Amino acid sequence: MHPNNKHLKSYDFVRLIHANPDLKPFVFTNKFQTKTIDFSLSDAVYQLNKAILISDYGLTDYQLPKGYLCPPIPGRADYLHYLNDLITSETLPVKGLDIGVGANAIYPILGAKLYQWRMVGADINKQSVEIAQNNINLNSSLEGLVEIRFQENPAYIFSNIIKPEEYYHFTMCNPPFHASEQEALKGTQRKLKNLNLDKKAALNFGGQSYELWCNGGEALFIKRMIKESKTFSNQVGWFTTLVSKAANLPKLIKQLDKLEATHQVIDMAQGQKVSRILAWQFSN
Repeated sequence: MHPNNKHLKSYDFVRLIHANPDLKPFVFTNKFQTKTIDFSLSDAVYQLNKAILISDYGLTDYQLPKGYLCPPIPGRADYLHYLNDLITSETLPVKGLDIGVGANAIYPILGAKLYQWRMVGADINKQSVEIAQNNINLNSSLEGLVEIRFQENPAYIFSNIIKPEEYYHFTMCNPPFHASEQEALKGTQRKLKNLNLDKKAALNFGGQSYELWCNGGEALFIKRMIKESKTFSNQVGWFTTLVSKAANLPKLIKQLDKLEATHQVIDMAQGQKVSRILAWQFSN
């Protein structure tokens, strides 16, 4: 985990429960005499995340309906800390774009609260955009820092979102991992097995279909992103995306080389989970 991540230490459940009393029923002491929650319960994970956002990031409130991805905040914060390292020489105020912001709007919220970045979040799902916007509206501290935009044409990634006069210091993305619903289900089953959890825990790893898979999966989505990014080479400092599957990197790097883009891979790890950020830019 990034050394600047405030979640390096164990959760302080006394402080978190004070911030969000609804978390209390889910907290218990395990056999190691450590306070924790059952991470297989989606309600427990949601109340924990809400407590963290209120306690550690100064939010007034946070609402996420059931059935939407409830992301682990420490890992999401890591992405932003590594982005800050990448753009450390940029002149303030920094402006970033989150592709696929989702209903949780977690990256724009953390970017605004951690670094006072001006963030735009874009998504192809209108209901998710409305839920994300509601969370921004609930928190006056985000006013003027976070804007949520609806991508009307799912064939586009940056077009329709990046306006002609705009410049972004970075873009970021956590793309759908899977190529189909069946593949996503298999991935969930593997995760449950690795964590020794019952199949009923699958709800914890749930999400709307567009959040979990897309045609061609992660590799094709990022290829589309790379291809379209060339058009906006003068309006973005660094294009970045998470790459979950290391096996996808060679083909993505090959495409970047073909477009004569400068690129780098930033490794990230949270516990046993290993991921990486692919970042690229164009010399012009």
